[in-house]
Amino acid sequence: MKEIRSLIKNEKGATLVEYGLIVSVIALAITGVLLSFGNTVDGTLDTVSTSIDSVQQEGEQGGE
Repeated sequence: MKEIRSLIKNEKGATLVEYGLIVSVIALAITGVLLSFGNTVDGTLDTVSTSIDSVQQEGEQGGE
């Protein structure tokens, strides 16, 4: 019986679980932010790529 009481009073396991939950929430938040900004960055890179391609094509047509 004393062993069970000592396990109940031991808060190290609870603290570890709390830290695990905090890390999980932070990881989910980071994942959400990266997924959100990932689409924005992808669109921006597509725009830049299209602009570079159009400038390059204009340069090739002007050089002929």
